[in-house]
Amino acid sequence: MTATEIRQAFLDFFVSKGHTIVPSAPIVIKNDPTLMFTNAGMNQFKDIFLGEAPAKAPRVADTQRCLRVSGKHNDLEEVGIDTYHHTMFEMLGNWSFGDYFKKEAIAWSWELLTEVYKLPKDRLYVTYFEGDEKEGLEKDTETYDLWKQYVDEAHILPGNKKDNFWEMGETGPCGPCSEVHFDSRPDNERAEVSGATLVNADHDQVIEIWNDVFMQFNRLKGGALQPLPAKHVDTGMGFERLVRVLQGKSSNYDTDVFQPMIQFIAEKSGKTYNSAAKPGDADWSSAVAMRVLADHIRAISFAIADGQLPASNKAGYVIRRILRRAVRYSYQTLGFKEPFFNQLVPLLAEQFKGVFDNLYSQKDFVQKVILEEEVSFLRTLEQGIKYFDDYYEKTFVRTGKTSDGNEIQLLFPGEMAFKLYDTYGFPIDLTQLMARERDTLINMETFEAALQEQKSRSRAASIIDTQDWVVLKDDETSTFTGYDETETIAHVVKYRKVTAKGKEQYQIVLDKTPFYAESGGQVGDKGELVFPDGTIILVTDTKKENGLTVHFVDNLPEDIEDALTAIVDPALRSQTNSNHSATHLLHAAMKQVLGSHVNQKGSLVNSDYLRFDFSHFAKVTDEELAQIEAIVNQKVRQNIPLKEERSVLYAEAITSGVTALFGEKYGEYVRVITFEEEFSKELCGGTHVQATGQIGYFKIISESAVAAGVRRIEAITGVAAEVYITNQSNLVNQLKDLLKNPKDLPKSVESLLEENSKLKKEIEKSILEKSSGLKNELAQKAEAIGGLNFIAQKVALPNAEAVKNLAYQLKDIVPNLYLVLAADFDGKPSLTVMIAENLVKEKGLHAGNIIKELAKEIKGGGGGQPFFATAGGSDASGLDNALVKAKSFIA
Repeated sequence: MTATEIRQAFLDFFVSKGHTIVPSAPIVIKNDPTLMFTNAGMNQFKDIFLGEAPAKAPRVADTQRCLRVSGKHNDLEEVGIDTYHHTMFEMLGNWSFGDYFKKEAIAWSWELLTEVYKLPKDRLYVTYFEGDEKEGLEKDTETYDLWKQYVDEAHILPGNKKDNFWEMGETGPCGPCSEVHFDSRPDNERAEVSGATLVNADHDQVIEIWNDVFMQFNRLKGGALQPLPAKHVDTGMGFERLVRVLQGKSSNYDTDVFQPMIQFIAEKSGKTYNSAAKPGDADWSSAVAMRVLADHIRAISFAIADGQLPASNKAGYVIRRILRRAVRYSYQTLGFKEPFFNQLVPLLAEQFKGVFDNLYSQKDFVQKVILEEEVSFLRTLEQGIKYFDDYYEKTFVRTGKTSDGNEIQLLFPGEMAFKLYDTYGFPIDLTQLMARERDTLINMETFEAALQEQKSRSRAASIIDTQDWVVLKDDETSTFTGYDETETIAHVVKYRKVTAKGKEQYQIVLDKTPFYAESGGQVGDKGELVFPDGTIILVTDTKKENGLTVHFVDNLPEDIEDALTAIVDPALRSQTNSNHSATHLLHAAMKQVLGSHVNQKGSLVNSDYLRFDFSHFAKVTDEELAQIEAIVNQKVRQNIPLKEERSVLYAEAITSGVTALFGEKYGEYVRVITFEEEFSKELCGGTHVQATGQIGYFKIISESAVAAGVRRIEAITGVAAEVYITNQSNLVNQLKDLLKNPKDLPKSVESLLEENSKLKKEIEKSILEKSSGLKNELAQKAEAIGGLNFIAQKVALPNAEAVKNLAYQLKDIVPNLYLVLAADFDGKPSLTVMIAENLVKEKGLHAGNIIKELAKEIKGGGGGQPFFATAGGSDASGLDNALVKAKSFIA
């Protein structure tokens, strides 16, 4: 069976068992603060398991894109090294939401594996939870007894809490599980060693292929297990592992899931892929590199297609880190000195066409983003290598002497290796490789110390202490009423305390609320909760968590169970509505002016302004911006009424030509927002104006680049736009007054700039002439000391550039020069040290080290290269002392 046939057979099987097939959720999670990425098939159903949302169908099945590169589930460093770990992988799953349980799940697992896929029964092993006394959890005898109907008892194995009790994280849904393992070893090896002894022993040929999780509990913050409202089945089968087993391979990478990619890489690199290579073999490093590239392109491409661009923090940094790991292998091991990694995107998109079409429809955009990241990182690699070489050749002392006169090898400072890692994004293993090529080792102890210090700072800044929910009302649903009202009577369903950065806050869930929770780029509402006794609690923010609307407040009333009035701040909501509706008009106008390729890649809508990120590979010209702005304002003046359709079938909405955003998880029913049928029609859950005239006026205030292939427009509406235009008009009038009301303002400013430029050149010429005169004067003051010419003088020059020019001029006419110049730039003391290159080598002088000592006299600091360095300070009275001290380095 091909991989495509294997995937379809799974889905068809569970359709035959009454399951509804649902689409994969995006790989990037937006409404769960506990996760950055979808790391398991159950993530998109978490709110159902917790009883916070109803199940749309009692039985579902899917294939879910998952990413495991951060947090508890982190497989990144194993990827490429072994045969079965991946960053992005598909998880085939079947789910029961309070419908069937262990009996059916186990029976269907066995039926699919042995009757549909026809796997040999004697190679399959199953596990069950052996219980845990500390947790008060009993042995799962029910699962054991059910498996006995199908499996020889010698192939039914007990498993501990680590292996057979599934938990998504420190808190959340969990329960005992039952795994199915496959032994793919040759018969002779199986005869010698029983597969039962190798289950869950990290053997690369005895691997888990399926996990039946019986979701029964919710793990609370304190560790206690709370029974879930209903028992659920959560199963996951690693697609790549399943394909490997069914295609009779010993590595996931030898299947048709990865081989087309690997053979393409092999051809382009001119190397042969040897899947049997072992550590130490000549082909080992290139085999690892090819596996890394074939794996990583999947994670990066799908993350970008789902809306997560590479960035310098949070989820974006994780994607950038994966990408750079792949480029490093491409550059370092496979010899690609020019961008190559991006060329894998079209192959991948074609492979998943008909399965995950969002990648295919965006393949050009995804490829260009990866190309730009490659170009940037290859430049970083070059800079890092140059930095390493410069430090190694000019600063690093490679050998030393022991007390008995023997040479010893000194370690390359770990602090410098960490600077390469932290500042340049330079992988430590590449730094180690470059050091080894020079017979040097990196001081990994000091590197790890610096790394741990950084991680500790990061952890301390991100620690959030979230208490368990205090539940006041069971079986209550939370209803959003904010499309129709900004004020409603409600009750608190549950609340909890949260502490972050030393500040205590409370989070409240109401049975119904007019507060819009942050989503789709629109910020959460603010307002107040008014209690019957007159207590007013301010709502500072509103966010979504697993389908719940969570209100953030700084304190609680004495009687929280009373009915309350939830009131949204009407002014903020009105301004936010205007900016959100303007965003829709902007999107449609941009498609008209720039082309249909323009798609939203992120947005922020609040009461002050709107920010819109979009796919486009060129700067938007002033003419294009003016055209876009004119179209939006035309639609504003037309006062187009809002057409809002709720509970529209997703399939019908898409067929009608609506704009949907990549990376959003849409349910079976969606909300459609239309401003003129043929102009703007989008899927959207946000709040809007009732007619475009309420926007008042639309003004673009900036256009800029955000990332490769992504631009950003910022704009304002209504009163903010009016104030902006008034301020701009006032600014123009002020300029006219300053220039005595010229008829042609631009021409007058241009003349002023030309005149300023001429004056600058004259000043620079005067400074140059002055420094040239100083050059000869100072050269005559050179003092011959021990084979060098020493000059230490205070100079009256206006800036650091003039002092630097003077130093280089002196270097050209005075041999064996050791020069120290002091200057005072309007109370800001400055020191400059210049040393002839031959003295650096012959005398061991180092300008950078000397300047650090001299800078202490002026209460400052500085540094530089061995032959030239500068320093600044705060105490000009110390300049004379610094000049005297300079002589001590050669005395």
